[in-house]
Amino acid sequence: MGLLIQSISTIFLWLSLFGMPLSGSAQNPGNLIGARTLDAVLQEHGFGALVRPKTGISYDGTAPSNLTGVKISALRLRSGSLKARGVSHYKEFDIPKGVIVAPYSPRLVFVYQNLGNWSDAYYPLPGFTYLAPILGLLAYNGSNLSATSLPELNIMASQDPISISFSDMGGAPSESTPKCVWFNLHGSVNFSSLLLGNKCNTTQQGHFSVVVVAVSEKRKSKKNWIIVGSVVGGLLLLSLLAVLALWTKKQWYKRRILDMERASDAGEALSMTTIGDIRTPSANGTRTQPALEHDYVP
Repeated sequence: MGLLIQSISTIFLWLSLFGMPLSGSAQNPGNLIGARTLDAVLQEHGFGALVRPKTGISYDGTAPSNLTGVKISALRLRSGSLKARGVSHYKEFDIPKGVIVAPYSPRLVFVYQNLGNWSDAYYPLPGFTYLAPILGLLAYNGSNLSATSLPELNIMASQDPISISFSDMGGAPSESTPKCVWFNLHGSVNFSSLLLGNKCNTTQQGHFSVVVVAVSEKRKSKKNWIIVGSVVGGLLLLSLLAVLALWTKKQWYKRRILDMERASDAGEALSMTTIGDIRTPSANGTRTQPALEHDYVP
């Protein structure tokens, strides 16, 4: 029993050492601060594109010169219209009807982000490779288009989910399974299955992309699981051999007792005799009488 408990403990130790990351992990605090600062900068430049804007029309903005490759856009909507009709094909996003905005604002602005080759710089994901750029969709109060450093509004798809189509997506390595990844505004990282047509679904705002496990990490993970399998198999074999040894010893002991009992039953019983005040076993007369080897008598 002690060996079995020790084996199980060792198995759990190896599993804890070589386990893979799970959903719901968190971003590094330093990366989160940088990403939130970037959101504030892109909100300001996105709002800058809204010069006498028409409701429901998207306007492309210009990112700062030190963020070459980043694309931004802004779309101003009435909250009631968003909930009643949604928005089709806002860049890569399809926003269904039934989206709830809180706190309520008569008008809101969606700021779209495409971080391009800056994706890994602001949203590093160790152990994974990006197949598509980070796409962001954030909602802000649209009452004052000159406002800066605005907090995001909360949005929630109450009926159908918001769909993101990744048209600019690289091919996945062989034997790799692409995954949707969502970074929410609080630093949590969540994974989900990639849908047909290279689409991901969400019910909230945030930043989205498609990733695969990095090749080096995949090989390392495979090697680790081989090690774990070898250790588990070895421990199971050791336990089996220990049980077999105990069973063999027990059977040998039983057989020896049985042989001794049989020998005892087949033996000749000794008669008892009294010598003085003591009773002691005595043998019957011998079967062969002693005789001289020759007849010579000195």
